[in-house]
Amino acid sequence: MDKLKIAIAGAGSGYTPGIILSILNHDDLDVSEIRLYDNDQVRNDDMALIIDFVIKKRGYDVKIIKTEDPKEAFTGIDFVFSQIRVGKIDMREKDEKIPLKYGLVGQETCGLGGFAYALRSMGGFLELVGYIQEYAPDAWILNYTNPESVISESVRRKFPDAKIINACDMTIGIEDMICKSFDYDRKNWIQTYYGLNHFGWYKEIYDTKLQRDVMPEIIQKIINEGFDVSEEDPDWAKTWISYSHLVEMFPDRLPNNYLEYYLFPNMIVEAADINYTRANQIMDGRYKKIKEVSNAIRNNPDLEEIDYDSTSHGQYIVDIAASILHDKNDRFMLIVPNKGAIPNLRDDAVVEVPCYVNARGAEPISLREDIPDFHKGLMEAQVAAEKLLVDAFFENSYYKALQAFSLNQSVPNADVAKKVLDELIIANEGYWPELK
Repeated sequence: MDKLKIAIAGAGSGYTPGIILSILNHDDLDVSEIRLYDNDQVRNDDMALIIDFVIKKRGYDVKIIKTEDPKEAFTGIDFVFSQIRVGKIDMREKDEKIPLKYGLVGQETCGLGGFAYALRSMGGFLELVGYIQEYAPDAWILNYTNPESVISESVRRKFPDAKIINACDMTIGIEDMICKSFDYDRKNWIQTYYGLNHFGWYKEIYDTKLQRDVMPEIIQKIINEGFDVSEEDPDWAKTWISYSHLVEMFPDRLPNNYLEYYLFPNMIVEAADINYTRANQIMDGRYKKIKEVSNAIRNNPDLEEIDYDSTSHGQYIVDIAASILHDKNDRFMLIVPNKGAIPNLRDDAVVEVPCYVNARGAEPISLREDIPDFHKGLMEAQVAAEKLLVDAFFENSYYKALQAFSLNQSVPNADVAKKVLDELIIANEGYWPELK
């Protein structure tokens, strides 16, 4: 087998070093070339410096190519890992602050901020998929770009034959938090999960070592003891603390933590600081660090080490790539068209469920039974809102966008939905399609 060529789209992201190290440290991937693609030359230059430094210091034998040219990035490539952010952090700040101004949830993937991000992301991501179809039609696209349910729906409509797998590692984050706090090992788990991206529930967590469903005891531990947040980022620590309230209120299933934005939007808004949101934290943290480290490398050729913490953020999609390449049929949580995986939900919904991954792509695992009305009702409303948003994008429809915004479950009425939509249209000029 020839050595692999991999491209990273959105390579200026601070997560890129972690993805590359996950690639190079993977026993089942033999990589000769990694191409760093970003349409922001400055960010791409900065991150390329950091990556080149890390690669050389650790002695990896791999060719790194930095480019802002899609033809150079994708021609002859085997896999594309996508993590693009259309509008970058500056537009994320607006996604968060504009809804908060009207007393609504301000968040990058949930609520109306998430819808604003989706209307930007669809155009940029479809352009990216178009490049890949032109220059590397046989390449697999492994996507981390958010909001993933909407992204997946838009690709399904425009490029139905594209070889793409949409993955989110938030469920891994939840499971890791559980294991760290209560001394489990997720390597022993077989999870039954259903929902939409950032909008789902665990039905069962079977532990093969303990030979039982451990979800009921996990729920009780979360309610009674809470998570160990001693090593968490302060913002995430608050999230995990409030998660206990979510579980206690609805203890029959283990929910995705993002459901708090839809079920308790009042609490989210009350706790938010409109003057300093998550985007501002990232600007003052990760973004500042990237610039400091890249300048240190640029200004000191004799530098021996750098202060940059590479996370394992990319391990999930790297494992997916290995499962495709070697036809391993490993199991992952993925975002796919429903087609009966959740029997009593519409077939054309884009859902998040366990899937087997092999050389043919993702094969969803059916639940084989209906989900409860509470979950079904929440999901049906969210699916409808997301589909209306995709309609609005392709049809340039203001009315469909207003319907989507009004139906979003973080929004109390259509009047405020229209006010936020109208302001976001102005803020997103040049990014959104023209809505008429």
